Amino acid sequence: MSHLAHAPLSQLSYPRLTRSLSAVESWGFGLTAHISWTALVPAIHAALGSQAIFVWIPAVIFGMLLNYQVKRLGMNFIDVAGGTPNYATKLLKNYPGLARYAAIGYLLNWVSYLSVNTIVLRDLIKVNLQGLGIGCPDILLDIGFTLLPFVVAFSGTRALSILHLFFVIPALGLLVTFCVQGLGWLAFSSASPGFFPSNLSSPNFVDWAKWFFFVTYATYSCETASSFVADSRNPTQTLRFLDIAAWLMPLIFLGGSWVIMRLATDPSLEDNAFLNLVAASQPFWGKSAAISVCFLLVAACLLGSATVVSNCPRILYQLALDNHISPVFSVVSRRGVFVPALTLTLMLCLIYLIWGDVARIIAVGNIGWFVCFMLLHLGLWLGRDRPEVLFPQISLGILLLEIVVLLVGGMAWGWINLLIGLLFPIGIIGFDALIRRIAFPPFHLSWWLRRYQSRPSVIIKDSVMLQVSILIFLLCSAVGVGWLFGVKLTRVTNAGGENLFVVLLMTVAFVGVAIACWTSLPQVVAIAEAREAAEHLFIVAQDSILVVNERGIIRQANPATESFFGVKLSELYANHLQKWLPELASYPEQWPKCSEQTLVYKTQIRTLEVSISDRSHQDFREYVVILHDITKRKQAEEILRQSEAQLREQAQQLATQLVQSEKMSSLGQLVAGVAHEINNPVNFIYGNIIYANEYIQDLLKLVKLYQQHYPHPVPEIQKTAKAIDLNFLMADLPNLLTSMQVGAERITEIVLSLRNFSRLDEAEIKAVNIHEGIDSTLMILESRLKAKSDRPAIEIIKEYSNLPLVECYAGQLNQVFMNLLANAIDALEESVSSDKWSMEKQTSDNNGQLIADNPQIRICTELATDERIIIRFIDNAFGIPESVQQRLFEPFFTTKPVGKGTGLGLSISYQIITEKHGGKLQCISTPGKGTEFAIAIPRFVE
Repeated sequence: MSHLAHAPLSQLSYPRLTRSLSAVESWGFGLTAHISWTALVPAIHAALGSQAIFVWIPAVIFGMLLNYQVKRLGMNFIDVAGGTPNYATKLLKNYPGLARYAAIGYLLNWVSYLSVNTIVLRDLIKVNLQGLGIGCPDILLDIGFTLLPFVVAFSGTRALSILHLFFVIPALGLLVTFCVQGLGWLAFSSASPGFFPSNLSSPNFVDWAKWFFFVTYATYSCETASSFVADSRNPTQTLRFLDIAAWLMPLIFLGGSWVIMRLATDPSLEDNAFLNLVAASQPFWGKSAAISVCFLLVAACLLGSATVVSNCPRILYQLALDNHISPVFSVVSRRGVFVPALTLTLMLCLIYLIWGDVARIIAVGNIGWFVCFMLLHLGLWLGRDRPEVLFPQISLGILLLEIVVLLVGGMAWGWINLLIGLLFPIGIIGFDALIRRIAFPPFHLSWWLRRYQSRPSVIIKDSVMLQVSILIFLLCSAVGVGWLFGVKLTRVTNAGGENLFVVLLMTVAFVGVAIACWTSLPQVVAIAEAREAAEHLFIVAQDSILVVNERGIIRQANPATESFFGVKLSELYANHLQKWLPELASYPEQWPKCSEQTLVYKTQIRTLEVSISDRSHQDFREYVVILHDITKRKQAEEILRQSEAQLREQAQQLATQLVQSEKMSSLGQLVAGVAHEINNPVNFIYGNIIYANEYIQDLLKLVKLYQQHYPHPVPEIQKTAKAIDLNFLMADLPNLLTSMQVGAERITEIVLSLRNFSRLDEAEIKAVNIHEGIDSTLMILESRLKAKSDRPAIEIIKEYSNLPLVECYAGQLNQVFMNLLANAIDALEESVSSDKWSMEKQTSDNNGQLIADNPQIRICTELATDERIIIRFIDNAFGIPESVQQRLFEPFFTTKPVGKGTGLGLSISYQIITEKHGGKLQCISTPGKGTEFAIAIPRFVE
């Protein structure tokens, strides 16, 4: 697999499908299968006669259920192109091999449809040309009718959809008229042979399976509109059309087949579609039957081919997008053309066309098609618990029936055809695997991406010459062909000329649209896009844009001009621009290309930069004037000039502060080093105190034993014991050792706090306990929290939650804690000056507990639902005014007296939290009620 296939295609920078089709245009493609009934019904009618209706009925029911199911799937996969086969791949995502096989089988059937249409049109034209004595090579007609829809498709989908819609509406109307009028004629006409046949029997199961397999070619394909959901501007409306398509099926497939069964009864008609439809419609259409049927057949072929070249590339596109086939088939040009997908579709069409056997093409193509729907029903059953699956039990029953039909019906069409049909999708999958490994650049997505990104749009500079040349060629060709047919028609009197006219009319329509798509249409689209872009810029531009004539009279202005001149646009028109800009000369040709002008607006003076360009037309000259307000820029330049000395002074101050900051950083390193050096001897002392205490206790026990056994020591010992106050020494020595142990433990705690605070011995990012960092900071600040002569002690209330370890910049985060706690202490000390917490003003409750508003700092931590750590520092000082809150995090902003603060603490803290940790630091304060600083940081720093 190519390395690009491993990346999600949705993240690659290439043009994606745009929702350019209206819902009505997408509906047109959904009617193709209904019209294709005209080509299918004669074959089954010739083989089964009146028994054919028993094949159509279940096929129509299954097709209607399929439409409703596909509609539900489309609502769930609203951005998926390609329709049914790509919905099947979604349902079978756990079985990618089956999913890929199903989609390719579906595709091959549609491709075969185009080849069959080409052969049918070729034969129809040859028959009519032979009647006029005109011969035409088969290969010329084959290539022409194969390439015709591709020529339009390679220019974009929109033109093809409009062309398709233009012909599908009258074709469907004519077909519905045939069905309704035929049924009415059978029911009510005196010349009717009767609505019901005298003998109505059912076929044997083998024949039924064979032809059920055949008619699903039409009844299962009425969901084609779903292929264009990703292109539709209103995808919901596109999918709702599947309901309409479903209810048209009984009228056309059952009603039309009933008319054929009752009125086309001559055995000599065989399976000729034209003759069967003419014979069935002549009783109620009369002489117009032949030309109407010819129109239906030609429309079915050409519109079916147009649907193929629109539908198949979308199937390949979505398969590539879902990584089922090579990513190269996901390429879409900026005009919405699937170049690699269309190329593969054309190659497959030519393979079918070279084969040339219509019956075998249909049989082989229908194998993969039928298997696709079997796998779709399998996916519906496997996903029966999914909300988008409507009829899982029915889908399972249909699947079991389809398996039998495939084996019985497929064998009835020939085991060779069955084998080829089953192997053909595998061959295409193998071809796809091959092109992934071939180093040919066009086989890889990256080549197309570079091509579309670097290739400029093709703009024909002298399009008028091209259009006139093409027009001359078309007119001369039309006159020549008309003269040729006129000569032939005067010599030949047989019927059929009107049929050929219908074929030529629709063919010329396709050719004309194809020519327009490759010549005038791109120019028209480019001009329209350029005009829309220019109008958009003209409207949304912030600068004033005016158009004046050669005398300086304003003819046009954009909306921004109103704010420049303070008048409505209607008051500007027909006035000279000099009225507002008096320094300009009288005539625009004397104006400089770029200048600065002064405008007086509401007693304010504005400075405008005026740029002028002229445009020459055939009959007149006009000038475009662009006014850009540079007043603020001029004012800023003046302010900059005036404040240059002040900025230099501030820069010196900033340099001094930065030096001080660097000193503080060095001091932090020194503190960490000193803490490390103190830690070693303290550990030595602390560790030996335990043993010293044990040794002294042992010695004291020994002395006591001596006192017990030798209560009357020698005088010299008594004198020494009295001199050293032995009894006091024995009582006080353990206390002395205990005091030394407490002191050593205190030193150890202080050293640990210093080390935790500096974090210089740890990795820059490390998982740490937030509570340890806060506690270390509090220990360092402990001296500031104690009661003093002029204020009570600052109470620390810890409301810690059970927090996990947090990956963070521990040393910098401790710096934030230090800044916030120090600021809270400063705020509380400032509040003392107002006697808010005088010692004598404290009161007690009934239990003797102090309830006065003592200075407090509450520290709260919690783990939010989105895995963010919340830390709050809340004091009950006087609070911060709102005007000050807005500037708290600005560098060098401080409300403290000179020498008390630099204004960098909160700014640095804000940067550490937001930039380093991707979190938030927020100040919430109500004057008179205290201040809260809330920190929110992710648990894991990216």
